[in-house]
Amino acid sequence: MADGLDIPARPGRPALDLATVLGLGGAAVLIGAALLLGGSAASFVDVPAVLIVIGGTMLVTTACFSISDIRRTLSVLRTTVRPSPRAPEEAAMRVLGLADVARRQGLLKMQGPALDLLKREPILHKGLSLVIDGLPEPEVEAILRHELSAAVHRSRIAVGVLRKAAEIAPAMGLIGTLIGLVQMLGNLDDPSTIGPSMAVALLTTFYGAILGTVVFTPLASKLERNATDEHLVARVHLLGVLSIGRKDNPRRLEMQINSVLPPGSRVSVFG
Repeated sequence: MADGLDIPARPGRPALDLATVLGLGGAAVLIGAALLLGGSAASFVDVPAVLIVIGGTMLVTTACFSISDIRRTLSVLRTTVRPSPRAPEEAAMRVLGLADVARRQGLLKMQGPALDLLKREPILHKGLSLVIDGLPEPEVEAILRHELSAAVHRSRIAVGVLRKAAEIAPAMGLIGTLIGLVQMLGNLDDPSTIGPSMAVALLTTFYGAILGTVVFTPLASKLERNATDEHLVARVHLLGVLSIGRKDNPRRLEMQINSVLPPGSRVSVFG
């Protein structure tokens, strides 16, 4: 463990989250193949149905939250197709390396360019900055726990937006179905309107089911899982910062970290 400041990611990690890509992409391919094999795929495209379901879902979901919540959710959606930048065990190795450096060479070793290497880890970077500045441990812990709670709250809002959209999409499909049926029943004397009205009625239900089941629910579940991993990494960083501030033995920190890591992610550095 050279200096503990830059633990590389696991080799061979793909650029995309294969579970998300294969899951959503495979579902889209299967649905598209079913449409093509069953006839003309163009018959499943209807502008009024799209406006009712997609537009209505977006607007009603926005009404349930705020513009900033929606923007934040859209900004974090990219994380669902990218693997986490670091695993909990990698965070543990980095923290243990930092603790070893701090114990052997002192906190001043981590100032300047060395600390700048940790800017990608907000809680770890901020915590070490506070410790180096000499803040008491209770204050450092209070500040970092506040940061941790804020991050958890932001993740919950993003998941909540997608969960709400998954609820609203089928309901908007039902509304579109009712609109199509009303239009059809109101124009039974004009056979030329029956087909378009029935298309709206059926396609809105189809669109709503696709959006809710194939798009929003899986994305919400993936964001929730990623948020759990991020929270675990942040807890590891919090334990590391507090241990470094107390100048604990790294072996004690290793035991503390392993107590919060799942069995498959536990590390062994100091034996």
